[in-house]
Amino acid sequence: MGANASQGGLPVPDWIRGYRGEWLRPDLVAGLTTAAVVVPKAMAYATVAGLPVEVGLYTAFVPMVIYAILGTSRPLSVSTTTTLAILTGTQLALVVPGGDAAGLLTASATLALLVGVMLILAAILRLGVVASFISEPVLTGFKAGVGLIIVLDQVPKLLGIHFDKGSFLQDLLALVHHLPETSLATLAVGAAMLILLVGIERFAPRAPAPLVAVALGIAASGLLALQSLGVETVGHIPQGLPPFTAPSLGLVEQLWPGALGIALMSFTESIAAARAFAGRGEPRPAPNRELLATGLGNVVGGFFSCMPAGGGTSQTAVNRRAGARTQIAGLTTAAVAVATLVLLAPLMGLMPQATLAAVVIVYSIGLIQPTEFRDILRIRRMEFLWALTACAGVVLLGTLKGIAVAIIVSLVALAYQAAHPRLYVLGRKPGTDVFRPRSDDHPEDESVPGLLLVRPEGQIFFANAQRIGEQLWALIDATAPRVVALDFSAVPDIEYSALKMLIEGEERLRSRGGLLWLVALNPQALGMVQRSPLGTTLGRERMLFNLPTALERYQSQAGASGHPEGSRQQSPGRTGIDQTV
Repeated sequence: MGANASQGGLPVPDWIRGYRGEWLRPDLVAGLTTAAVVVPKAMAYATVAGLPVEVGLYTAFVPMVIYAILGTSRPLSVSTTTTLAILTGTQLALVVPGGDAAGLLTASATLALLVGVMLILAAILRLGVVASFISEPVLTGFKAGVGLIIVLDQVPKLLGIHFDKGSFLQDLLALVHHLPETSLATLAVGAAMLILLVGIERFAPRAPAPLVAVALGIAASGLLALQSLGVETVGHIPQGLPPFTAPSLGLVEQLWPGALGIALMSFTESIAAARAFAGRGEPRPAPNRELLATGLGNVVGGFFSCMPAGGGTSQTAVNRRAGARTQIAGLTTAAVAVATLVLLAPLMGLMPQATLAAVVIVYSIGLIQPTEFRDILRIRRMEFLWALTACAGVVLLGTLKGIAVAIIVSLVALAYQAAHPRLYVLGRKPGTDVFRPRSDDHPEDESVPGLLLVRPEGQIFFANAQRIGEQLWALIDATAPRVVALDFSAVPDIEYSALKMLIEGEERLRSRGGLLWLVALNPQALGMVQRSPLGTTLGRERMLFNLPTALERYQSQAGASGHPEGSRQQSPGRTGIDQTV
């Protein structure tokens, strides 16, 4: 189990109760290594959300500590991510369009609190399964759209130009229009940082590239007086621990729709990262406990000036690769964030904005994965179109509406798949009792004249029963079988509307001189059939245990009487299913 409840208190993670002394050193090393990545990126992501950089450091401290105590994933590193940052920025721009610093902090705190409350409610209602509502192709498209938005949002900071932000297309046109205003000094700093970050990632992937870039950016700013050349810096960063911030109830009505989307993405990213980096022998992440842990992290963080938080895939990968054994590594990362706030805030104020923009771009561009789109297209064209639709939804409609598009596309995709189930005509592998779908790869598979073996797959219900019936009757009309044996081994359940259509189909088939047999019914489907008139009509004789039994009975009855019991002799010239069907 991932965590157990203590007597009369909150659940205690198993890593605390079973901690081993030999884990301490690798945990500390991993925590320090991860901090070298998390701290600079957290500051950069705060700027993506339109917040002061110190908010990113607060978020790398408070939620990470809460999660370390309550979470079920040992390597998961919780702060903020590119996706959460851009979603947060979208919401803050709606309620604080002027960018007032105090208003932004209040709105951010309120948003984090709302996200936390929603995650906790989802945990109470045991809605951890919601994470699977967005399919992988749709998530690929959504993240690509977010990546495009983030990159376009940061390019002006690399160039040292300013314009009022609008939609993606408006920003793209404005960027082109303002290109002549580019600050060459800012561009030089940004280009140097991009080359440095990409070079380190390419040739020294284990080195903390964001930390190196930030350190060099600060050194260059101080030594070369970059501000005098027109290069903007971060500016003053308050020194000390996160201040208490009271959320504003007056903003709840405006922020709750966005908070719902952020909560969904926070949990989706967190559980995906937690599952991806679970080590052998470690407890599997418990979805509802993850909801509770990240929810409480956001609630507490909301009162201490944090932005919405969740588990990050890249930082969790660094944490695991560096040797993290437990959440002591996460606590170590949080301690470094505090040390940065208390001791290094004045130095951090010298950092060029172009440096942070370069960090954001390099680590957001990874959200755009052309190879994933290519792989999806190679496997299934329809799912490729779903990915493109999700991407276009984010780019053209904005991130919040993009989430809605992603969810709707996923649900439509699910409904489409459910409404278009597979229906296979079966043949028997020669010399065996193996029955498999007929295909050109196995032309030698055997079929029996007069017997049509068909296997539907998936639940049969009102949305797909009509389509299954149409496919089945097309096969019956083409082959005129004496017996249609439906192999229900891959059908977990039959819904009432579908059962009614099955009853009508049996009557229609019987009127044409054929018989319906049901084979390998699962318990749920068997119970439905037995409680209906169809169960009485079929009786034990026409509900069979498996396909070998059905084939044996058909051959014995056909051999004894020339046709199975209860059917009329086939008209001359009408043949059963053959090798080509």
